[in-house]
Amino acid sequence: MPFRELHPSRPRIAAIATIYHKYSHAQHIVDRFLDGYGWNSRHHYPNMDLVSLHVEQVGENDLSRERLQRHPLVESYPTIAETLTRGGEELAVDGVLLIGEHGDYPTNEKGQRLYPRYEHFKQVAEVFEKNGRGVPVFNDKHLSWNWEWAREMYEISQAMAFPFMAGSSLPVTWRTPSIEMPLGTPVAEAICIGYGGVDSYDFHALETLQCMVERRKGGETGVKWLKAYRGDAFWEAHHTETWSRELFEAALCRSHTLTPARAGFNNPFPTLDEMKQIVTEPIAYHYQHCDGLKSTIILMNGLVQDFNFAAYIGNDNTVLSTQMYLPMPPARTTLANFFSPLVNNIEQMFITGEATYPVERTLLTTGLVAAGVDSLFADGARQETPHLDIAYQATEKSTFWRN
Repeated sequence: MPFRELHPSRPRIAAIATIYHKYSHAQHIVDRFLDGYGWNSRHHYPNMDLVSLHVEQVGENDLSRERLQRHPLVESYPTIAETLTRGGEELAVDGVLLIGEHGDYPTNEKGQRLYPRYEHFKQVAEVFEKNGRGVPVFNDKHLSWNWEWAREMYEISQAMAFPFMAGSSLPVTWRTPSIEMPLGTPVAEAICIGYGGVDSYDFHALETLQCMVERRKGGETGVKWLKAYRGDAFWEAHHTETWSRELFEAALCRSHTLTPARAGFNNPFPTLDEMKQIVTEPIAYHYQHCDGLKSTIILMNGLVQDFNFAAYIGNDNTVLSTQMYLPMPPARTTLANFFSPLVNNIEQMFITGEATYPVERTLLTTGLVAAGVDSLFADGARQETPHLDIAYQATEKSTFWRN
């Protein structure tokens, strides 16, 4: 990108990252603000300037130093406060990126990586409070590993009235087929089948499911309880149809990466016994919303490498299904085009001052991740979740990438 001077009418953005190396979330997000990205059949440069950067952990594989050399408009600062004030006393940016994913951080006894998203957010909020105003903030992935901290982050944003958006790339990526949950339609049950680990990709599966069911008749009402299943307990629940076998198969049929059970031209759909051989430790979070809707996210490592949704909708329980599309490996890692619609939504918030989708979605999915981790840690004990009485309405406009 050619060198340019700062223009007073362009928003100025600060980025705060835990680490900035190849294939990290910081690279996928910050690089798009610095170097642009493919969008609607052309290369798009955000109509704003990333001007300040704080990286907490700088290792041998760090990319931030090269980016600073190549983009002289960007300054690096040793603290979060200085990053927001650009070394001065007053707030000097119009938007903040919080990217607390990847890096060398401890893991607790429940398997949760203790990323400092809450700590970084609090330091941002302190600058806002000192200046008597805030600016739009985007928080990558779930708000915090700690539910009480996540709730506090949300309440601070509400009390200070600054735009706050968070979450996964899955709700805004392509869909195959390119369909939306009809706004206001009844939904009786929903499933998402994905892959990955606990306190990580379970969040992506929850966001995949939630961005669909939040559009149901009456809107989101919150979640009453959650119960997790793992290993043999999962197969027993599947056998007794704790969740719909029909929806399970409908979601699997959307997968582009379904592992064939037998060699052959038609890649035959695996039987239940064959799935047990392929998936050594399946995991499910099964939960009930306050309006009675039953939802289930299932992680099937070894069977799929994508995120697939299915639900019973309407008064006749029609099956609606789709896949939140990620490029197939290895392009998923190297290109990661699913970050482009996420960055585009962030851009819109920075320009308009309004979040493009409700942060309450991510507050709820943050709480569901924590409840799922707690249930697994307690050998599958059901977790009552009265604190997840988070009711909200979805936006009428769809925010996923249709092109």
